[in-house]
Formats: sequence, C-alpha cells, structure tokens
Amino acid sequence: MIYRDFKGMKLSNLGMGCMRLPHAEGAVNDVDFAAVAEMAKYCIEHGVNYFDTAWGYHGGKSEVAIGEALSAFPRESFYLADKFPGYDLANFPKAREIFPEQLRRCKVEYFDFYFLHNVLELNIDSYLDPKFGIYDYFMEQKEAGLIKHLGFSAHGELPVLRRFLEVYGKDMEYCQLQLNFLDWEFQHGREKVELLREYGIPVWVMEPLRGGKLASLEPEHGARLRALRDESDAAWAFRFLQGIPDVKVILSGMSNMEQLVDNVRIFETDAPLTEAENAELAKIAAEMLSKKTQPCTGCRYCTEYCPQGIDIPRMIELYNEHVFTGGGWMAPFALRTVEEGKRPADCLHCRSCEQVCPQGLKISEIFEDFTAKLKG
Repeated sequence: MIYRDFKGMKLSNLGMGCMRLPHAEGAVNDVDFAAVAEMAKYCIEHGVNYFDTAWGYHGGKSEVAIGEALSAFPRESFYLADKFPGYDLANFPKAREIFPEQLRRCKVEYFDFYFLHNVLELNIDSYLDPKFGIYDYFMEQKEAGLIKHLGFSAHGELPVLRRFLEVYGKDMEYCQLQLNFLDWEFQHGREKVELLREYGIPVWVMEPLRGGKLASLEPEHGARLRALRDESDAAWAFRFLQGIPDVKVILSGMSNMEQLVDNVRIFETDAPLTEAENAELAKIAAEMLSKKTQPCTGCRYCTEYCPQGIDIPRMIELYNEHVFTGGGWMAPFALRTVEEGKRPADCLHCRSCEQVCPQGLKISEIFEDFTAKLKG
C-alpha cells in the first residue's frame, strides 16, 4: 500500500469511501453489515487505514455500519473521518445534536478527521454566519480532543472557495474536492488545487472515478490508453491523481469486494502518469465532454444583450454539468442561489444573445432543454 505523510501520520493513499456500501437490491439504506465488515477487514489486513463516512450516507446507516465493522480492530489501527451535514440548511442550528450522535453511531470517542461538509453556493452564508457558530463549535470539539484534525469539503465554484478560505483558511488542515482527470478542467479542479496550495492546504479526493464513469471508458478511448500503458481504465484515473503532489488521500466508494481487491492492487504501486500519458488523457477528457456539452468559452458577449440580465455562461456551465452527469443534485442546488428572474426558465427567447455568440450556440434552446430536464 502507498502511504502519504500528513503531520507525522502515514495515511493510506487509498481510502475506503462509505457512500456506496453494499446493500440489499433496490434498498439503498438496507446496508449489508456483514459485507461491510468483510471489506473493512480486508482493508485493514492490506494496509488501507483511512475510512470516510458521513451523516447522510445510506440514510445514516453508513456511520453505523462502518462503526460496527471497525470496532473489531484496535482504535489506533485506523483513521476515521466524518462530516457535518451542511448540504441541508436545516442542520445548521443542530450541530450540537448531530455531532455527539455521530460519535455514538460510529462507536468512537473521537474522530481523526472531521469536515465542514459540502461548502457551496447554497450554504456559504450559513457557514459564515456567526449566529450558527459552526466554526466556533467544531473548533471547541477539536480543542477538547473529540476531533483530531479539522478541514472542509467543497463542491462550490472558485469564488465560494475563496470566500470560505479568506475567513477560515488559517484553521483548515485539508480540503476534500471532487477531482479526476475529467473535472481537472471541467469543474476547474486545477485552479481549486492551486488556490488551496496558496494556503498550504493539502487535498483529499472524492469521486476519483466520477461515480464509476471513468472506470469504464468507451472501447476506443480505453484502447488508446492501453497502447501507452497496459492498465485498466480505473487505474488510469487513479494514476492521474497520484501525479498531483497536493493529493494525500484518494477516496473510492467501493460497493463490493471485487472492486476493493482491484483498487488495493492498483495502490500497491506508486506510478504517476508521464507527461505524454497526461496529454493523451486530457485529449480523451475533451472528447468525452464534447459529445454531450455545449462549447461555451465564457467570452460573455451574450450577457450584454440579455434583457433579463441572466449570467448565460454560468447557466451553460451548470447545464453542461447536469447533462454530462445525467442529472444529479449539483445544478439544482446551485440554481437555488440564483436570483429569481435570472434563471434559465426566465429566458424570453428573444435570441439577442445568439446573434453575438462566437460559437453559434442556440442559447434559448439550451435553456429550454435545461428547464425541461430540471422539471423531469
């Protein structure tokens, strides 16, 4: 197993993410406790010492299942991470209720790592609002020894990340990002890593395979990669991340023993990509995106002509994310923070923007499709 140094600790480069645990067919919250225990045992025996859970995973059963599984091992043999569920604004007044319950569910007296979770446009104001006292409360838990290391995770865009760091950056020890070879450019992963580097904050990775999409590429893309290096599609995605020096832990949400065994095998070797291999992977990422997304360059010529004042490039960016992912929560969450009257559904179809678009995009049709997809 590959390890990365963090403040005197040796963290396994591969972490067991507990968002996609084995469960009964058609019942996500009916977690298979015996299978989770078997997977945790395999992890410990093969050098994986980092486990990541959260309040909302599997309807709360993830914390219980991994807590039960890890209770069979000495506390010093593993590192356990949990998170404050900031994705739901209703939770902000409840931190003092939620945190003790998380410790109870996980059967531990402290968390090695704890995250202010899912910082994004929807909740940044709540995280910064002193009336909720989120930062103060969790700093108190750290001082009391109930949290050994405190950091945050982020799905927001760069302005939100900057805003959070300007206030709390000096006390954040790490940041968890959705990072993979597709989102390196698509979700501005490169710029986010560079910003965190300015604060001296290392990176933890979530969604390295983008929900499994990068573990099974189109045959033509896979063949091109294997002509350079004979490894699986999943291995290529992990090797890309191994080449980013800021990355300490790469979480993989493994759903069965087969995936776990394969991932552990990959992480027995530290073999980051070469410059030529990275270049080919970047080409493939661009090709993958071009088939589903709109080629907006963000020139902003269009915004000057929109009578509604819609931030058209930003809306197309959200559309691209929504279409490529096949739905999901990110775009709907982000749109909730957009002023009424300035959303895709508010487009007047006057086509003034289309007359100046250098890419010839049918913006009114894109917004119409976006609105339909969000309703459907």
